[in-house]
Amino acid sequence: MAAPAPSIVVPTDAELLQAQADLWRHSLCYLKSMALKCAVELGIPTAIHRLGGSASIPDLITALSLPVVKQQFLSRLMRLLASPGVFSVVDTTEAIYSLTPLSYLLVDGIAADGHMNHAPFLLTVTAKHYIDLAMGLTNWFKQDGKKPPFDHVHGASLFEESMERLDPEFHKMAMQGLIVHDNFGTDIALREFSDIFQGIDSLTDCCYHGDGTTAKAIAKAFPQMKVTVLDLPQEIHKIPADGVVNYVGGNMFKSIPRAQVVMLKMVLHHWSDEDCVKILANCKKAIPSREGGGKVLIGDIVLDPASDPVMFETQLLMDVCMMLMKGGRQRDLNDWRDIFMKAGFSDFKLVKKFGARGVLEAYP
Repeated sequence: MAAPAPSIVVPTDAELLQAQADLWRHSLCYLKSMALKCAVELGIPTAIHRLGGSASIPDLITALSLPVVKQQFLSRLMRLLASPGVFSVVDTTEAIYSLTPLSYLLVDGIAADGHMNHAPFLLTVTAKHYIDLAMGLTNWFKQDGKKPPFDHVHGASLFEESMERLDPEFHKMAMQGLIVHDNFGTDIALREFSDIFQGIDSLTDCCYHGDGTTAKAIAKAFPQMKVTVLDLPQEIHKIPADGVVNYVGGNMFKSIPRAQVVMLKMVLHHWSDEDCVKILANCKKAIPSREGGGKVLIGDIVLDPASDPVMFETQLLMDVCMMLMKGGRQRDLNDWRDIFMKAGFSDFKLVKKFGARGVLEAYP
């Protein structure tokens, strides 16, 4: 006997009105990204910083040399960006805006230790090269094959020489964005959980288009540790020798320099599960047994539905971001367990959460 058809629950009037408002919000939320892009291209965060940390709309019009006729429109742009916390309103009467931690990340020229201008990341993921991927997502789903949307649309791979040949200017910006994305928080991590690195005598940092920043910070904090950076030969050649870190040109899919600990920071999310298993298997070959202190140290996003809803949404957006750009993915703890076990590791643990990311250790 066929199962009865499920009854359709008709939304209430209040639910329908709220649904319409939610639909408007979801349909138009791209304008928030574009408004943020506009603010950075105009130089608004940097202007507010140079004006002492707060500024009125007339102050910004003057500082940015914008036509006075645009004052009312700039006011509306800033009002939109203040709503989700990009800027804060310190005086509602005169509409004086100040920086928040988010907009502080977009200020250019701050000399403070650890500050990195995140504008290259923002401008990369809001550039036409990337927006085109989202615009063509429906067509991509209908196509056979696993080639990521970026390669499918542009005929080139993000961060690779093929993209540099196609558009050198965009490639340069994307590489700057990658460096900021990967290196930010290194100083915070060394302060918050330096105990992870205690007792390690040697470490290999497996990079993906890196610049040695993280490895140099670790070597400086733990001078007794021998630190090696593995990256593609063309990337290693760009890094000036510093006498502190040993730089090796190679390919983590083939072999990894031996060390007590191998580190993969913001690397594995670029790759499919199959590729990650290959990389991790090579990591396992490069380290001693668990009894000998061998482990793989990983810094990457760990999807967590139980986390703050805004943080989880951020993680999910980064997951689709990697799907579009590189064909990689973000992983939850079960996903991490799966690739560790397939690569031959006996155990792993989540050591600490770190913003949207997590620090994991895998043991041979």
